[in-house]
Amino acid sequence: MSQVFRLPDLGEGLTEAEVVEWSVSVGDEVVVDQEVVTVETAKAAVAVPCPYAGTVTAVHAQAGEVLPVGEPLITIGGTERGTEPGAGASGAAGGAAGAGGEQYRTEERAGTASPADGEEQPERPLIGYGAGETPARRRRVARRHTPSATSPTVPTQAQTSTRPSVARGGQAPRVISPLVRQLAKEYAVDLAAVRPGPTGVIRRADLEAYRQQTQHRPDPTHATSPTPDAEKRERRIPIQGVQRIMVERLTTSRREIPDATTWVDVDATRLMKVKDQLRTTHPDAGIGVLPLLARMVVAGLGAYPALNSSVDTDAGEIVHHGAVNLGFAAQSPRGLVVPVVRGADAMTTTELAAALRELTTAAREGRLTPTDLTGGTFTLNNYGVFGVDGSTPIINHPEAAMLGVGRIVDKPWAHRGKVKVRKLTQLSFTFDHRVCDGGVAGGFLRHVADLVEHPAGLLADV
Repeated sequence: MSQVFRLPDLGEGLTEAEVVEWSVSVGDEVVVDQEVVTVETAKAAVAVPCPYAGTVTAVHAQAGEVLPVGEPLITIGGTERGTEPGAGASGAAGGAAGAGGEQYRTEERAGTASPADGEEQPERPLIGYGAGETPARRRRVARRHTPSATSPTVPTQAQTSTRPSVARGGQAPRVISPLVRQLAKEYAVDLAAVRPGPTGVIRRADLEAYRQQTQHRPDPTHATSPTPDAEKRERRIPIQGVQRIMVERLTTSRREIPDATTWVDVDATRLMKVKDQLRTTHPDAGIGVLPLLARMVVAGLGAYPALNSSVDTDAGEIVHHGAVNLGFAAQSPRGLVVPVVRGADAMTTTELAAALRELTTAAREGRLTPTDLTGGTFTLNNYGVFGVDGSTPIINHPEAAMLGVGRIVDKPWAHRGKVKVRKLTQLSFTFDHRVCDGGVAGGFLRHVADLVEHPAGLLADV
């Protein structure tokens, strides 16, 4: 009996995912809830466990290929299906097992997912996918052949260098964190050689310990440095993973949104003093510049709610969102991401600081989930951390506006009739001209700028 495992619904209305890396190949034995593939969507990498046990007879997509939800991922044959898919890895896989395994259990209880002996049902979608047409596959890499039961997939040298080895009848190394997988690629480490911790899961500490033990060994792949001529040769890099999602979002933003940008120089001297005072009086709160700016943005959106909106082009409507779900730019191992603080308008400054700190840490460690990266209604971009003064932000589609903040530096400034050295920054505001005119945008920007210059004004909204 063969079982076709399809790409599960990863939540948050996500309709597709890109295959990043396979952990198994045709002919390998897998057990229930074994992670077989890593996919990426909305800039979050998720290790997907398979709810079936048996022998891999086919993989239906190559790394770099984008699949819509419900499309076949892998075919398992040779043994009966597991009785409790999703039971062991649902929490560890960032929600993928819960999404896929639970839907399979739902189908089993409903009597809709049990094919006749020896019969495949590759066309039946999972519960919750609905009917209707699905988007066609988009291939990001050239396919040399189509994997099938009679055409085993032969991994390339680059794939085998980081893919965990799976012996027949054995168990693949357990790796939950996408960061560990990414570091293993960068270090050229075979995860099958790394000894896991007491839980049986390979953590970053286990990977680093393995590197410490083996770092004295010469790496034959790096024995020869490239020649100058080789460095000058043209290279082609596939647009995939984080870069693919970024390209699509920014392209959609530029294509659909008639944006405009306005900016203002601001005296942030008092803001920095308030930050220092809070560090002294509330050292455990961790309130820095970003939480204070976030609090001011939320106050500005309360005064100008038209900017906390999006445009539904299909319905011909402007949607004003009730809550402020504040996105902010953060760096991650997979590039720039935009985590979202949900319900930021209902938080105190201390709560905002805690939420921002938690999401920033998760971004740096590669632990963000699709839920953390979707649903934003407004974005704050502190590009001043890169040492630049100004920028013209591109709106994070489908939002309607983004506020950018430049670096805070000492500059001469007219203050109380005299030229003094003050701490200045530039605020850049890009907005969708369909949701408001320049008067509303200017009013919002000036409102935030006034709060930066006079932080005590926030007390009026407490």
